[in-house]
Amino acid sequence: MSQDSSASRLPSPTPPLSLAEVEATARAAHAGQTDKAGRPYAEHLRAVAEGVRRRGGDDEQIAAAWLHDAVEDDALSERWLYEAALSRRTKDIVLALTKRAGEPPETYAARILATPGAVLVKEADLAHNADPARLAVLDGATRTRLTEKYTRMRALLGLG
Repeated sequence: MSQDSSASRLPSPTPPLSLAEVEATARAAHAGQTDKAGRPYAEHLRAVAEGVRRRGGDDEQIAAAWLHDAVEDDALSERWLYEAALSRRTKDIVLALTKRAGEPPETYAARILATPGAVLVKEADLAHNADPARLAVLDGATRTRLTEKYTRMRALLGLG
């Protein structure tokens, strides 16, 4: 008679994606996409991931930084995120940072504040979005509108 237990016949869980795999996935998903200044969108993702790292974020938050705009921009589907070999916390952060159409900033900020680890990722995102060098290449009206938007979100998140 076999000594195998039923547990040993269960499929082993999929190993989580490494940060390199998450980065490659995000870069592929956003390939061809540019930011408001016409720069490759992957530059923004890299800057946010590095901002999270510099702020003491962990691997789950860094993974979320790479993916923070993927669902919102329809680069990856919510189904992909649900099925991806990522931690629940990484998925929760990505979903918290995914703005919904017509959503008031207060609702968006409240969801971020309620999601462990999400504020740090959003802080890094806002810091890169508000970088004066990035804003300088935009027209004055867009620069003013975005500066006000980012300042308001920082205030809603208690970031000063």
